[in-house]
Amino acid sequence: MCGRYQRRSDKQKITEAFHLGNVDGLALELAPDYNVAPQTMQPVVIWDEEFGTRTLRMMFWKFLPPFVADAKNYKLTTINAQSEKLMESGLWQESFLKRRCLIPADSFIEWKRLDAKTKLPWVFAMKDDQPFALGGVWRHWRSPDRKTEMDTFAIITVEPNELLAEKTGHDRMPLIVERKDYQRWLEPGSAERPPVDLLRPFDAEKMKTWRVDRRVNNVRNNDPSLSEPVKDDDDRQLGMFGA
Repeated sequence: MCGRYQRRSDKQKITEAFHLGNVDGLALELAPDYNVAPQTMQPVVIWDEEFGTRTLRMMFWKFLPPFVADAKNYKLTTINAQSEKLMESGLWQESFLKRRCLIPADSFIEWKRLDAKTKLPWVFAMKDDQPFALGGVWRHWRSPDRKTEMDTFAIITVEPNELLAEKTGHDRMPLIVERKDYQRWLEPGSAERPPVDLLRPFDAEKMKTWRVDRRVNNVRNNDPSLSEPVKDDDDRQLGMFGA
């Protein structure tokens, strides 16, 4: 599961990293977010077929299928989509074939659970400190009364690489799409040949990881210190913050 990531890049850096089209008209003030949580609005890169370019759009991090009547009361957990189910489930298939997206990130967070009350957060990033792309699917949602509508997305998860499995013991990690595959991922392409070969763990040799303060466990905390490394001894003194 991927339930938290970090984005330090502003609109200009995202534009450069993802080779976006003209974004001057986009009224987006993207302040750094050190604790991106589900059910918040986040910048997402999609392919604009009308203009033939990559563009940035604000989306709600929880995938909402059309039958959902109330976004707040939709109980199914759809912040993630398992790669193995993309072509098998009616919930995901159409979006995987037609509406794939890239979620700009500078790092993501996974936890190692020590016991029922204690879980330690690990941050995973690229060794070169460059922003990267989490692979996702999206769709537009509109309430039955047509008073509310928004674009929504889910982050795809795959089997973990060696680094993540070793540090956290998790059996999933977010899909990371390599730069060379951005265009192939974004364009719908042929429904007979979807990019299932890209649904794989990212190369652990290109990544790094470090422990961070357990303050990141609380979504209300959001400041630069949540990206700073901590030692095990430092963390043991933070029991007051709980799991």
